[in-house]
Amino acid sequence: MTVFFTADTHFGHGGARGLYRRPFASTAEMDVAMLRAWNETVGLLDEVWHLGDFAVGPTPDRTALLLEGLSGIKHLVTGNNDSAGTRALPGWSTVQDYAELVIENTGLVLCHYAFRSWRNMQRGWLNLHGHSHGRLAPPMPRQFDVGVDCRGFRPVQLADLQRRSPARAGAARRTGS
Repeated sequence: MTVFFTADTHFGHGGARGLYRRPFASTAEMDVAMLRAWNETVGLLDEVWHLGDFAVGPTPDRTALLLEGLSGIKHLVTGNNDSAGTRALPGWSTVQDYAELVIENTGLVLCHYAFRSWRNMQRGWLNLHGHSHGRLAPPMPRQFDVGVDCRGFRPVQLADLQRRSPARAGAARRTGS
């Protein structure tokens, strides 16, 4: 089992294409591309932590079909656009506003929103979030936006986030690594 993170899919949200400059000709094309990318990345027994804003606009039945069409065991950490209907869908293993996990010996604080400070941040814990669509610059150290707009429209693993960390790249340049 592999653990993945994502956020801000905004399935069914036509406005997302313009607001976040998504490269899709239509909302239907966007939804299909994200479903395909998710299922190419995530296996049936993998876990995915979706950090909010799953769908905006589709009917409850359409939202349920979208969720059912995605591989993996899915957890929702709610965002500002997650309706009561989305939260109540049976396809979620868990639904909460905030979560703390330890994955691969790394402590994680998960929320839809980026934090300025978080539990155990001085002990190396990371803050994974969505909501900002890659627009927070520069990110705080040990903080990662896992939203689809800055992650190739697919879920991402913790190791990939850590490998691509600007702070790590800067440290490598300073030490000559």
